[in-house]
Amino acid sequence: MDKGSKNHLNTLKMSTNGGILGLDLEERSNLVELDRQLHAHWSLGRNFILGWCPHDQGVLLLVVPHYAVASYALPDEPGASDPNSPSQTFIMDLLSRRRQIDRRRLENAAKLFHVDPTYIPLRKPLSIGETDLDIIEQLVRRYSINYIPNRAVALFDIVGFSLLTPFEQMTQLNSLSYSVNSAHQKMVDTTIDVNFARSSTGDGFYIWNRDNGMQANSNLYHLMHLVMADNAIARRRAKGRTVPLLRTCFHVGGCYEFHQAEGLNPTIRSDIVGDVTIELARMIERALPGQIFVGEFETLMPETGSSDDVLVDSIRFVDIAQKDLSELSGLVLSGEAIDSIKCYLTGQQQDSGQYSIRKLSITDKHGLTRNVFNAKINIYRRDAEPILLGFEDKMLSDGSLGMKTITQIIQD
Repeated sequence: MDKGSKNHLNTLKMSTNGGILGLDLEERSNLVELDRQLHAHWSLGRNFILGWCPHDQGVLLLVVPHYAVASYALPDEPGASDPNSPSQTFIMDLLSRRRQIDRRRLENAAKLFHVDPTYIPLRKPLSIGETDLDIIEQLVRRYSINYIPNRAVALFDIVGFSLLTPFEQMTQLNSLSYSVNSAHQKMVDTTIDVNFARSSTGDGFYIWNRDNGMQANSNLYHLMHLVMADNAIARRRAKGRTVPLLRTCFHVGGCYEFHQAEGLNPTIRSDIVGDVTIELARMIERALPGQIFVGEFETLMPETGSSDDVLVDSIRFVDIAQKDLSELSGLVLSGEAIDSIKCYLTGQQQDSGQYSIRKLSITDKHGLTRNVFNAKINIYRRDAEPILLGFEDKMLSDGSLGMKTITQIIQD
């Protein structure tokens, strides 16, 4: 066995979050063989494995060259893409599902891509229990590409990064990384279910939750709060330019998730690209140092404990997230327990005493406009001064900061 294959098999235990360790030796050997075969058909990234199903003594795979997926989904004329066309709908539906599909669907998809289903014989038939299915699903997804229509992503950007010395850049990136790790650990300690991932932008990080749904997205929003709080405390204590000044954006939208190759194998760590990351990159251009933007969105999100999706927009999302914040009460920041956290979208106080929500329009360097909300986060600690994050609304009221007020929304 070559060195690349050995390294690939060594990552199998990590890639399944320990699930493979609960299987007997014969079952583990069977999955290792399956992974070896998947790697061979992946062919150094030439192919995507878009589906699988048990068949006879092995599994049947839908193995499609990456260029065939693009050729089927994209129009003949540049710029003529129709997201509602049958081909686009088929591709999005296929990429949005679990990789395990029934045999009839797999064979129909193979015909559309002009490929034949690929049969992989195994030493023994797969034992199709819930644990086994989850492990196989994770294995196959590493050699595939997946589309998530409603993923929440936070973007942390270091202000003035290009003006720092290389040593200062390294120090500030390490400080931000520590804040992310520390916030993640605090949420784990409070038994909040987390499955976060990150990717570097060069001068910051995209952070997202690998799990989907309203609760998973809300948990990510809370992680963002704790990262910013840890950063704010570190800045108060820092000497020199060792801790970054941040600007932060949060948005929900569609993205593709995939595993890049590292050497001759796909990485365990996934990357994302799509509408949500494009929007965040444009939003962060106009965010000011210390500011927090929440993008305007409206999307269906799976709801925990329900088979139905719930329609959620930016305003409702923040309202729901606020209700979940009680789970973080008692959590310790810099030696002081959190008494309460308040997160809200800012606006003007009305004659009735109620506050509106200010919807802002920003224009990026390409002349494209998008709507955002200005977010504020106040963290109150016992026996310590509060941590106040974000811009107050009065700083935005005159439009002098390059942000135009579209409307003042009054909630019912």
